[in-house]
Amino acid sequence: MVCPIAAVMGAIGDRWGMLIMRDLLLGIRRYDDLRQSSGVTNATLSDRLKSLEENGLVERRQYQTRPDRFEYQPTARGRDLSLLMQALVQIGDQWEMPGFQGAPLEFIDRRTGHGVKLMTVDEETHEALDAAHLGTRPGPGADALMTWRLSRRVSGVGEGADNNKQA
Repeated sequence: MVCPIAAVMGAIGDRWGMLIMRDLLLGIRRYDDLRQSSGVTNATLSDRLKSLEENGLVERRQYQTRPDRFEYQPTARGRDLSLLMQALVQIGDQWEMPGFQGAPLEFIDRRTGHGVKLMTVDEETHEALDAAHLGTRPGPGADALMTWRLSRRVSGVGEGADNNKQA
C-alpha cells in the first residue's frame, strides 16, 4: 500500500509496539525494565522486540554473558518515531484525559530547558499554520488508491483552498 501511515504503523505493529518504542525513546534499554514499564507479558514483549528489530526500528546489543543478556536501542529509524510520540503526547494533553493532573511528560530543548512542541508551518514562509487551514492533496508519489481516497472525501473535510493543485 502506498501510504506512509500504513508503512509506519506496519513497522510499529500495534499498541504494544508503540509503548515499547515510547520506553526505548525515553532511554529504557533492558528487557526487565521494558516489561515493568509497559506491563506487557514476557511473550508479547519478546515478540514485539523481535518484530521491531526486524523492521529496523530497534537494535539488540549484548551487555552480559553467562547468562546472555541484551539491551535494546532505537535505531535512527526508530528515533524518527519521537515525532510521532511527541504528537501523541500533545494530543493526549489537549484531550485532558480523566485522572491526569497535568501533563505527565514534557519535551524540552536540552540546551535551554525550555519546553518545545510540534507545530505545522508553511513550507515556503515558515509561518505557523492553524490546524483549521490544514488540507491535503495528492503528492508526487500518490498512486491511484490514494488519489481515489482523496476524491471520496466530503467537501470541506481535509481540504484547503489550494488542495486541488498538483504537488
